[in-house]
Amino acid sequence: MIAVDVPPGLRELFFPDDLWARLRALGPLTDRLTADTTVAVTSWPSPPISAELLAASPRLGLVAHTGATLRPYVTDEAFAYGVRFTQAGAAMAHAVAEQALALTLALLHRVHRFDHALRTGVAWTAAKQAPPRRELRDCPVGVIGASRTGRAYVRLVRALGARVVVTDPYLGPAEATELGVRVVPLDELLTGSRVVALHAPVLPETRGMLGVRELSLLQSGAVLVNTARSALVDMPALYHLVRTEHVDAALDVFDEEPLPVDHPLRGLPNVLLTPHEAGGTLEARRRAGEIVIGEITRFLGGRPLEHEVTSAALARMG
Repeated sequence: MIAVDVPPGLRELFFPDDLWARLRALGPLTDRLTADTTVAVTSWPSPPISAELLAASPRLGLVAHTGATLRPYVTDEAFAYGVRFTQAGAAMAHAVAEQALALTLALLHRVHRFDHALRTGVAWTAAKQAPPRRELRDCPVGVIGASRTGRAYVRLVRALGARVVVTDPYLGPAEATELGVRVVPLDELLTGSRVVALHAPVLPETRGMLGVRELSLLQSGAVLVNTARSALVDMPALYHLVRTEHVDAALDVFDEEPLPVDHPLRGLPNVLLTPHEAGGTLEARRRAGEIVIGEITRFLGGRPLEHEVTSAALARMG
C-alpha cells in the first residue's frame, strides 16, 4: 500500500495523469497512512514520522518526500525503526537557479526600481533615475554554498560571462576547477563581489552567517539574492542596510511566512520580493514526481536508492 499524503492541488502538479498512472501501477494507493502502508509519499503539510505514526503503520519502510529538506519529517524513532528516506530536491535545483539568475539580472539592471517608480506614479523623468546599472558579463559574483542549486546557478551565470567565487567548506579543489570557480573565505567573497547569491543550507554553523559585521562588508551598490533560507541572514540588519540603499536585494524567503502585508520590506523600492516560490515551476514539480516514482520503483525492486537521505546526510541538510 502506497500512501500519498499530498494535498490535491500539489498532487496534480507532482503527479499529472500519466505519472499518476505510473504510480498507481506500483501498488494500491491511499491518501493516508494505514496499518498496511509500506511506502509514504509526503509533502510540506505532512506530519513527522513519529513513534505514534510508526505504531499505526508498522509496515512502513520508505518515505519518499516530494520536496528537498527532510528535517521537519524525520525523527530518531523513524531511523531506529529502519525506515528509509528519500527526497526530490534535485528536481528543483534548476528552477531555483533560474529564478536566482532572473533576480540577479533584474537587480543589476534596476528593473525593480523602474517598475516600482512607474507603478507608484513617479514622473517619467524622475522614474528614469536609478543607481548605475551593470551587466552580468565580467561581473564578480560570489556564491555562498555549492549546493545543487548553487552549482546550477554558477553554471548559468558563468554562461553569461560572470566571474565566480564560492564559499563552501565542502567544495574541494577538483570540484572547484570543474565548476570554473575559485574558493575563497566568506569575508573576501563579501568585499569583492558585486552580486552575492545565497545557496547554503541552514546548519548550526551557517545560521545567521550574514550578520551586521558581514553585511557591512558588502560594497556600495552591491546586490544580494536569497532564494535559500532567511535564517542564513540577520534580517533586521539586512533591512537596515537596504533601507539606507547601500545595497539592493531580492528575497524569496523570509523569517515570517506569509510575509505580513504591512511588513516594511514591501515598501522599499530597492527590494525585489517573491513569495517563496523559486522552485515552483511546472517542470520542477513534474521532475519531483518522476524522482519519487523512480525511488519507489527501486525500493520495491530491492535496488539501491539514488536520492536516499541517511542520518549522516541529514546532518548536512538545511
